[in-house]
Amino acid sequence: MKKLLTGALVLMLALGVTGCSSDDSESGDDTAAVSGTVTMNGSTSMEDLVESIIETLASTNPELTISCEYTGSSSGTAAAIEGTANIGNASRNLKDEELETLTENIVAYDGIAVIVSADMDASGIDLSMDDLAAIYKGEITNWSEVGGEDMAIVVIGRDSASGTRGAFEEIVGVEDECAYGQEIESTGAVIGKVTETEGAIGYVSLNVVADYEDVQALSLDGAEASSENISNGTYLLFRPFVMATVGTIEEQSEAVQFIFDFISSEDGQAIISTLGLISAE
Repeated sequence: MKKLLTGALVLMLALGVTGCSSDDSESGDDTAAVSGTVTMNGSTSMEDLVESIIETLASTNPELTISCEYTGSSSGTAAAIEGTANIGNASRNLKDEELETLTENIVAYDGIAVIVSADMDASGIDLSMDDLAAIYKGEITNWSEVGGEDMAIVVIGRDSASGTRGAFEEIVGVEDECAYGQEIESTGAVIGKVTETEGAIGYVSLNVVADYEDVQALSLDGAEASSENISNGTYLLFRPFVMATVGTIEEQSEAVQFIFDFISSEDGQAIISTLGLISAE
């Protein structure tokens, strides 16, 4: 349902922008359309956001070509550093060594949802951040220890290149201490594995959870995983969406600057809100 809403929003924004262009022409504003090519690479968690931006801008700027590969945050920042991408997308803060070359441009914030199968009875589970850390370190191994059924916990995580994994481990405080049962390469694959594995727990971007009826997000420290609870400070598991560049935004090409200007605009912020993300403005 959310993808349908997003598509409708993209169409609405495109029509709106087209209308503005017509008005500008009638009023004598002959500002040239933006042209050029922009390449992105990086976070799979940012795919919905990036594709919505690309679809909207492509519909109103035929001379502007934007492409993106979704290879994981570390691959994205490496591509930006190596010069094979104009923008490196990372769903985590940049590492110190990356900041030696890249500028960290935070465009939104995203929650990380802790998920289990929708078929699992999670009504009695009372999970704290400390419990979550203990589960991922292999210190809590049965759901009955946190109010759930007598069932072994299967710990699912992302691969080492994942920005979601980096952010999750840093926020929960389990870096290099996780006892993963399996390490998965993409968000969709994590959801599939959690769905098909009895007792499995995993973590994914909050903004994709509504797309899947087969999983449910657990509350943490009594707070449901939601944009509202991230904004009011009761749900603490969230991370930045970064579009990293070599140098500042002002030092980029006109086409790259145009993308960042769009993200900051009312239409760009509407996309962020519709996807369940939190504005960085």
